[in-house]
Amino acid sequence: MSTTAVDAWHALADPTRRRVFARVARGPCSVTEIARGLPVSRPAVSQHLRVLLEARLVDVHRQGREHLYRPRPEGLDQLRQELETYWNQTMTAFKNLAEQTYQPADSAPDGGSADEHRTS
Repeated sequence: MSTTAVDAWHALADPTRRRVFARVARGPCSVTEIARGLPVSRPAVSQHLRVLLEARLVDVHRQGREHLYRPRPEGLDQLRQELETYWNQTMTAFKNLAEQTYQPADSAPDGGSADEHRTS
């Protein structure tokens, strides 16, 4: 296994890998269990799991003869924190835009009241 960590976003960019990760997120499982629900071979699932391991999104533990994979909460936490940063930036930008374009109904642009500019 490589000692260089793979970016978690890059690891989850592949749709099949996201499906592998979704299965692991439901609970500890083996390569065989994961492959059973996917249209890819066990060796392909193993390759996807290797990338997820390098991205620190999953851990593997030996139980008897099987290797069981499960999610690493701290790997997901890093992704969640990044998403929250983007979300907060977007909401701040939206708030600023809304405040810049909002004019109360009782004030007209020239300083008079809105009622003075209405026609019957």
